[in-house]
Amino acid sequence: MATPALAMLAAAPYATTLAGLFVAYFLVYPFIVYLRDSMRKFPNMSLFSGMSHIPYMILAHGRARSTHLAKLHKEYPVLRTGPNALSFGSVQAIKPIYGHGTPCTKDELYEITAGTHYHLADVIDKPDHARKRKVLSSAYALKNLENWEHKVADKVQRLIVQFDKRCTAPLPKGQTFPDPKDLTIDYRAWTNFFSLDAIADIGVSERLGLLDQGHDRVVAQAKDGTKFETSLRDALYPIARKQSLLVWDYDKYHLIDKLSNLIPYYKKMGDASFYWDAVVLRRAAYRLERYRAGEKLDDFFQALMEDKNGSPNNLEWGEIIAEVNIMMNAGSVTTAIAVTNVLYQLLKNPETLAKLQEEVDGVLDEDEIVASYDKVKHLPYLRACLDESLRLFPPTPQGLTRKTPPEGIWIMDYFVPGNTTVAVSSLVAHRDESVFPDAERYIPERWLGEKGKELQSAFLTFSAGARGCIGRNISYLEQTVLIASVVHRYDFALPCGFEIKREETLNHLLGEMPVKLWRRELE
Repeated sequence: MATPALAMLAAAPYATTLAGLFVAYFLVYPFIVYLRDSMRKFPNMSLFSGMSHIPYMILAHGRARSTHLAKLHKEYPVLRTGPNALSFGSVQAIKPIYGHGTPCTKDELYEITAGTHYHLADVIDKPDHARKRKVLSSAYALKNLENWEHKVADKVQRLIVQFDKRCTAPLPKGQTFPDPKDLTIDYRAWTNFFSLDAIADIGVSERLGLLDQGHDRVVAQAKDGTKFETSLRDALYPIARKQSLLVWDYDKYHLIDKLSNLIPYYKKMGDASFYWDAVVLRRAAYRLERYRAGEKLDDFFQALMEDKNGSPNNLEWGEIIAEVNIMMNAGSVTTAIAVTNVLYQLLKNPETLAKLQEEVDGVLDEDEIVASYDKVKHLPYLRACLDESLRLFPPTPQGLTRKTPPEGIWIMDYFVPGNTTVAVSSLVAHRDESVFPDAERYIPERWLGEKGKELQSAFLTFSAGARGCIGRNISYLEQTVLIASVVHRYDFALPCGFEIKREETLNHLLGEMPVKLWRRELE
């Protein structure tokens, strides 16, 4: 009969062999490949970035990877962030990577995170992307802004009703910071309610009622038809958070994703996808019922079902679901981040806020509650304030990854081999001091006049080229009307020493923003 000691001795060779295989696969083999590859000419982001994606995954867990890259790019124009991935730190890289006519395509990231059907944002195939964009371009066209302005105005009106209820007395003369009991709203939460309500109305003509009820509980629907209530934001954010932490090793992502579910921290994030899918399915299924009942509604869904001549597009149901999904996701999250960021910057720069209020007051009547888009859409300083906030803290700061053509490509002064992942982070590009002097400061004046127009080619917040954000016009409509309306009607104050928290997932998620607000005295 074997003793425990003998059993341990017998098992030792197996353990040694396993350890050796581990070292060989994860350390020795990657090192040999690293010594032989053509990418060694590019400096590594960290010591092992040329051999493994693990350093970038570790960086992602710090929730500020683009900010870290921006610091490194001050010294290095190009950084190797993984064995087959490069980050560029100059606006000069925007055109070859993202510009019209670029031979670069979306890389595998979009494929491995896609659902059963591609939507416009994750489709890789260029002809399929062109087909989708043709279907959706009529819905997002500038002419539709006039038709949809009333939907945005309605949501601003409902937001103001809630803000009016929570107004406080003006700050006493000489007092800079508010009493904690006067911090009556979390501006971040209310702007999220606003953007979700707005995109649901624009997209599927549904009134979620988040602004009216003051919370984000909505009805969702499972695939078996079961209906239940869930928190919309708790369903929306976790899956993107999980992907942002783990997705960077494309070949091993699905394995890593499955193994991560053994850890409660990751499993909880992954489970949220069920609830988000159910939220989207309920919105789409209910809208389809109305369509089949003969309702002709002016919304995004109608454009999915029929072209402008009323002919059916004959899209598969899975594709329609996918498009509603990205519309509700990207169409709400980024706008909410944008309108929170801009008010935060204005409150941090009171002279800028006063200048903006003077411009807005000049075109709005004293008792005008919701700003007419026609009155404020061409205000230069308002647009400058929006663009400078979008520059300083773009809602999607990460580098949108692209793959170089098989024959390779020149980017800036560097030849990049074929089938390499390349990217320019918008946050990094917007800190290129050669284009944006004093890049860390909020200076809306940089966007005014002819010099401001010249900056647009370096403005990457909505990406660039044929893959640029199709919802850009809608986002500007919402931002313009909301910000003009609230700065015209209210004054705000932040707590003493307050700094908003930022967490980089696939977007730049924001923490709470408690503010005191009171009605302005307009003469």
